[in-house]
Amino acid sequence: MAEVTFKNNPVTLLGNEVKVGDIAPDFTVLANDLTPVTLKDSEGKIRLFATVPSLDTGVCDAETRRFNEEAAKLGEDVVVYTVSVDLPFAQKRWCGAAGIDRVVTVSDHKDLSFGKAYGVAIEELRLLARAVFVVDREGIVRYVEYVPETTNHPNYEAAINAVKELI
Repeated sequence: MAEVTFKNNPVTLLGNEVKVGDIAPDFTVLANDLTPVTLKDSEGKIRLFATVPSLDTGVCDAETRRFNEEAAKLGEDVVVYTVSVDLPFAQKRWCGAAGIDRVVTVSDHKDLSFGKAYGVAIEELRLLARAVFVVDREGIVRYVEYVPETTNHPNYEAAINAVKELI
């Protein structure tokens, strides 16, 4: 498993580490209207999944805004998701206040389904570690970044370049 810290303290990640070349694991999370969202819902699209601890923190806020800006440039064949354990109601409120219109926020609060499937559920905190996954149209993982310190930013350029290579 990836070694990850939260505020410089080691944490335990639940689930299996996902690697480039793996078939993307399925999951069930909740949309802002409480409907279930699975991997199949975006089948045939290029997907970027960014996992964050909470939209109500500075780094997560900035990351989601950055990916929202980038998503606007990537076209309709790309879906960008931000996955957190924030409640769907809080995600909807945050998106409205932040003007987020291209990133799809989904909540993993119910079962930690995404967190466990992608190895980012932090056992000690019941939050998700910061990571980025790019999945191609056929459902193969093409880019993975487990951010070593959860309070740091991901490598935006590498993630966006991975998406662009698939367009």
